[in-house]
Amino acid sequence: MENDWREITLGEFVTLQRGHDLPESQRNPGHVPILGSFGITGWHSEARTKGPGVTIGRSGGSIGVVSYTPYDYWPLNTALYVKDFHGNDAKFAYYFLKTIDFKSYNSGSAQPSLNRNHVHPLPVKVPSPETQKVIAGILSELDDKIALNHQINTTLESMAQALFKSWFVDFDPVIDNALAAGNPIPEALQARADARAALGDQRKLLPDHIRQQFPDRFELTEEMGWVPEGWHISTIGEEVETTGGGTPSTKNPDFWENGTHSFCTPKDMSQLKSLVLMDTERHLTDTGIRKISSGQLPQGTVLMSSRAPIGYLAISDIPVSVNQGIIAMLPNQNYGPVYLLSWAKTNMNHIADRANGSTFQEISKKNFRPIPFLVPGKGILEAFNEQAEAIYSRILLTSEQTDALTKLRDTLLPKLLSGELRIPDAEEAVSEAL
Repeated sequence: MENDWREITLGEFVTLQRGHDLPESQRNPGHVPILGSFGITGWHSEARTKGPGVTIGRSGGSIGVVSYTPYDYWPLNTALYVKDFHGNDAKFAYYFLKTIDFKSYNSGSAQPSLNRNHVHPLPVKVPSPETQKVIAGILSELDDKIALNHQINTTLESMAQALFKSWFVDFDPVIDNALAAGNPIPEALQARADARAALGDQRKLLPDHIRQQFPDRFELTEEMGWVPEGWHISTIGEEVETTGGGTPSTKNPDFWENGTHSFCTPKDMSQLKSLVLMDTERHLTDTGIRKISSGQLPQGTVLMSSRAPIGYLAISDIPVSVNQGIIAMLPNQNYGPVYLLSWAKTNMNHIADRANGSTFQEISKKNFRPIPFLVPGKGILEAFNEQAEAIYSRILLTSEQTDALTKLRDTLLPKLLSGELRIPDAEEAVSEAL
């Protein structure tokens, strides 16, 4: 199995074909994935080719982006797709094509593009289909676990957001207390109260020691309408330390060369698949950090992109410096990172409403800090932070495992697909990681 590699051309390994046009006006609701330049771009009622399928982005910034689907699909003309696998394993072909630098085969001029005729003659070395299946199985095992971890974290993040919404937006514990006490419910909250009452015995009440921290009445405020009695209105700037950042000159190597300190931009946040920031694309030197007024922010800082676009959110699991496109919120003893992130997500419409700009919308720290901020009782915040911290700890553990598995996959992939690494060694490494 280790000695069955052969040298052929890429066109002998797989036949690539340009995808097919499918305007929005001709798409019908369905469950067939439409694969474009960056993967799935929509759904249709009809498949153009059988699955499993592999596509390669063929123009602009998508050149070389390889995507896979196990299902029948429609390949768009913004991508090349594998028309014929020539008996090779489709999943192996997906991983193998990801190792090729297709950008270096750009056949365009003003607009970069990928022509199949330019890459079909490319010499490649591949193993037998039997070995291909084994290699693809090893890499798929890692990918499946990574995907499962992403699903787990999505569920956990939804749990944290739902808890915040229930306590601090819908005021469910206050409504429950008001119903139990027979106190009036404001008209604005009556529908929610009716829904809670309709649950009857199925309504999940909080433990007594937590429920008793919540009031049983509401009061009307000018800034935020009806809020729980005794809670007061402040601003995010008064309750939480907020700061921004900057970008040291990228032309000065003293700021960047061999840097070890993470430097975060909205682009880094856009690429996250969970709320945890564990590393960044670029790193600063000690000298570079000193060029940013906010320096390096501590682990646990909540980050929000403030422009291009507004609204990416993350909790940094590393000390990090930020550029001018990010507003950072530093947790304190009252407001933990999950609370602040959940608050920002819930209030994103209010945040965006305070943005301005001609080239692109941006919210400045000056406009961000006066946003109204509801302040609950200290005991309630302690109870929320305790539950939120437990959820976040699970998210963090899963994120750390995902990060390690991703690095392992990215290390194994080129070595396995070039024959440099023996399959038993790769299987042992994966077994230990899982």
